[in-house]
Amino acid sequence: MTVESVRFEMTDSVAVLTLDRADRRNAIDLDTCIALRSFLQRADADRAVRAIVLAGNERDFCTGADVTAGSDAAKDLTPLDYRYLTVDYQRLFQQLWETETPVVSAVTGTVAGIGWMLALLADLVVAAEGARWTHVFTRRGMIPHAGDPYFLPRVIPFHRLNEIALLSEPVTSETLASWGVINRCVPPPDVIATATELAVRLAAGPTRTLGMTKRLYRRSLDSDMLTAFDEERTAQALISTTHDRREGVQALVEQRPPKFTGS
Repeated sequence: MTVESVRFEMTDSVAVLTLDRADRRNAIDLDTCIALRSFLQRADADRAVRAIVLAGNERDFCTGADVTAGSDAAKDLTPLDYRYLTVDYQRLFQQLWETETPVVSAVTGTVAGIGWMLALLADLVVAAEGARWTHVFTRRGMIPHAGDPYFLPRVIPFHRLNEIALLSEPVTSETLASWGVINRCVPPPDVIATATELAVRLAAGPTRTLGMTKRLYRRSLDSDMLTAFDEERTAQALISTTHDRREGVQALVEQRPPKFTGS
């Protein structure tokens, strides 16, 4: 497996993963899919990484899965059988959903197909004004797949999602911002800087607390109330033993800004 299609850069405690398949409009082939998942797993296990930025290029953030005839993912399947073709993609988005390290997506160009999940399963989404988002599945007579039917109803209001999926008409970042789906809609030259600024702020926070907070919110979507209450108590007990929890309380007592270390 090669990872030439994904650039990895580390600045202080922020890891930046950049899709680098301009010749394929940043469509994700199988090797890229596996590489992204591996990077996310390793970054989540590395305590030096306290925030992650996902980025594309100026033209395209991600235009979906590269499963066209002749691609590595599809070369042994004629016709394509999407029931099994997308298993690795499902695992990628499961990993992104469950990653406890804070993730910021920097959307500087077109988003299509599974690119929606790569962008919107981040914790914070920064998108360029005028960027085009196209949910292409039904337009091609296809069922949304690779985890789309599970994840998108959790991040997009129900009737807006129906509008996106059933009509299959492109929308802009401005529209998604007005629906409350993305966090920041900024001029294209400001996307990376804005996403990086947010990531730096997250990286300076109480890392384990942020990760546990993410976990509780996500798990609550599939839990009953009593289970959610029980997991909240467990999380409180675990976090009460951390340095950052003690530092937060001490800083409050001393009326000063806290200095979190991620431990």
